[in-house]
Amino acid sequence: MRIDKVYTKGGDRGQTSLIGGDRVSKAAPRIEAYGTVDEINATLGLVRTALETSAAGDHLIPIIHRVQNELFNLGAELATPDPERRAKLPRVEARHIEQLERDIDELNDALPALKSFVLPGGGAASAAFHLARTVCRRGERLIVALGETEDLGELPVTYLNRLSDALFVFGRWAAMKDGRAEPLWQPATT
Repeated sequence: MRIDKVYTKGGDRGQTSLIGGDRVSKAAPRIEAYGTVDEINATLGLVRTALETSAAGDHLIPIIHRVQNELFNLGAELATPDPERRAKLPRVEARHIEQLERDIDELNDALPALKSFVLPGGGAASAAFHLARTVCRRGERLIVALGETEDLGELPVTYLNRLSDALFVFGRWAAMKDGRAEPLWQPATT
């Protein structure tokens, strides 16, 4: 597919097109939801870049690449309000969630037990994972809100919930593989 022009001027008045042709406000909850899924994907691009110089990169880059494709599918699903049209698109499926759970379990088993909350940090790759995790949690909240007014099914929320858990574990694992200490929360004692 070749795109000859990047700009269409179709959104100059604050409207955008959904898959299927419906025009909606760029501030609509559906746009907020799939826009944040796109933002998660962009943060994972930063993660992949950080992983290029990380000892965790060989293992995690293929996982992140897979997840980025799954997020693109989720974005397309959210951009398609018509259930019949949406059913014909690649979608997030239970198998994607199950794979994330296997990824989490594999890496979490190698980590030391947590004795405190982890603060974002622990090296560039770990910090990038924490950023992606927080954007993922926001996306999850926005999809929950959209799901309160439209039937989205349960898989989009479950997928992002599991993904945020995975990003937390991946960040911890990257810090460990890179030999970096994880900053831990030290609650005020006074």
